[in-house]
Amino acid sequence: MAKSFKLKKSELKEFLDEKAHFYENPKFIESDPIQVVHRFHTKQDREISGFLTATIAWGNRKSIINNATRMMLLMDNDPHNFILNHTQADLENLSGFVHRTFNGTDLKTFIKALHHIYKHHGGLEEVFLAHAKKNSLQESIHHFKKHFFEIDHLARTQKHISDPLKKSAAKRINMYLRWMVRPADAGVDFGIWRKLHPAQLSCPLDVHSGRVARQLGLLKRKQNDAAALNELDAALRKLDAQDPVKYDYALFGLGVFEKDIFKKM
Repeated sequence: MAKSFKLKKSELKEFLDEKAHFYENPKFIESDPIQVVHRFHTKQDREISGFLTATIAWGNRKSIINNATRMMLLMDNDPHNFILNHTQADLENLSGFVHRTFNGTDLKTFIKALHHIYKHHGGLEEVFLAHAKKNSLQESIHHFKKHFFEIDHLARTQKHISDPLKKSAAKRINMYLRWMVRPADAGVDFGIWRKLHPAQLSCPLDVHSGRVARQLGLLKRKQNDAAALNELDAALRKLDAQDPVKYDYALFGLGVFEKDIFKKM
């Protein structure tokens, strides 16, 4: 188990604030899947490209970026128009797509489900807003998944959207929500969902952020699941209740780019 480094609350906040500021800058984009979303400029294109990119954001980051780029190309680099106006022939052109266990059938289902969301639920932001809590969007994710799969689909495709109410940390969709909701001031996130607020976000918990959180004493639970996410959320909100997920930059950056830092402490 990773060694834990206990810092006073003021010291911990100062340390994490510094690291969050350091990593939240445009250079972060160079090696991150969010770069795919930065190629678009309208709200709808960004929220659609962001959702699809986040959906396949597991595994090698270069592979994620390459395959997300390919997805956009298959949609003529015009994702909102493609979602609303695709033909059956357009869908068939997606059949050969694959990223790990996410295949062409899954992608076609996602395209049809997004069409359903825009036509019948007012768009992606509105679905998440409908069940938002003051300090949480986890219930929103649960209901979003229910609405998303109101169309006909194979059962296997449901695994590509996690459900926090079924004990998942839902890392990828929490990352997506960070992209959409946190302000664009630092040039990384987009801040295009103005009806939701950073205070409602949860940290995208993965192997990197989880390991660093445990080393810093922010997290005790060993599994990276919904219970661990709740524990980490509570700890980060004590450091900054209005923008707790800014610390995702610190935890992820420390975990990926400064793996040996704690050996020096």
